[in-house]
Amino acid sequence: MPDGGPVPETDPGNEVPEPLGADAVVAVVVTRHRRDLLAESLKVVTSQTRPVDHLVVVDNGPDRPARDVVADCPVPSTYLPSHRNLGGAGGFALGMLHALALGAEWVWLADDDGRPADEDVLRVLLEEARRRDLAEVSPVVANIDSPDRLAFPLRRGLTWKRSADELGDDFLPGIASLMNGALFRASALEVTGVPDLRLFVRGDEVELHRRLVRSGLPFGTSLRTAYLHPNGSDEFKPMLGGRFHAQDPENDVKRYYTYRNRGFLLSQPGMRKLGALELLRFGLYFVGVKRDPRAFARWLRLVRQGRRERFHRY
Repeated sequence: MPDGGPVPETDPGNEVPEPLGADAVVAVVVTRHRRDLLAESLKVVTSQTRPVDHLVVVDNGPDRPARDVVADCPVPSTYLPSHRNLGGAGGFALGMLHALALGAEWVWLADDDGRPADEDVLRVLLEEARRRDLAEVSPVVANIDSPDRLAFPLRRGLTWKRSADELGDDFLPGIASLMNGALFRASALEVTGVPDLRLFVRGDEVELHRRLVRSGLPFGTSLRTAYLHPNGSDEFKPMLGGRFHAQDPENDVKRYYTYRNRGFLLSQPGMRKLGALELLRFGLYFVGVKRDPRAFARWLRLVRQGRRERFHRY
């Protein structure tokens, strides 16, 4: 070490781990200022009948750290504090890259406000991925307060499904929720990449789903297992008897990222045909239903900002 240079601090909790064995599963969880919810999530993630081989937790809010919550987990773990809030997109990108660097063969994603429905979720997902030769497989994302209902409505054609029973009882090819219990092969991430840091929050999973679709890799949702998440259906406002919906988040911050990122998404290959429908849908909602032309003008401005890739923070 050069004379007078700083002495690096060592962190015994983040020592370089031994190389992972073949077929290793690394769970990646992103959190910020939700210690109690994180503890509930990790309790189920780390008690699977097919145990995870390593846990990576990215903490976007180390000013109120969750290091001790991670340290209490009964599996080998890495705590990654980020002193710049990377959002969900950057947090998952960091965690997924770290999992790959550890030698993961499978990367299993979870958020701090949701959790696997039971201790068999990972086992079922691995069975489905191997049996169907999938690059990615997701569980059904169910409402944590009412597990027979979906946490997010799912559009099939012109109809919206709101309960798990409406989806069938086996497998949905080409459909997946990617941050709530999704299981990726490492080789799939080499093709699709990781979430785009620029999106911060909202739409990052849609953009990764777009890349997964365009890759041609086989993926889908297993209806044999579930992941529990707080209800997100309230943001989707029905119109014309439920044949159309418009997403209207509860506050300005969520609206900013939702609409800006949507503008970016609709400018990307594979999604451009939706642009005209989007204009019709949100024009009808803001002007015809909500009767708020100024809100429609704000929506247009944010969509244009995203299309131009002006990814400034709120």
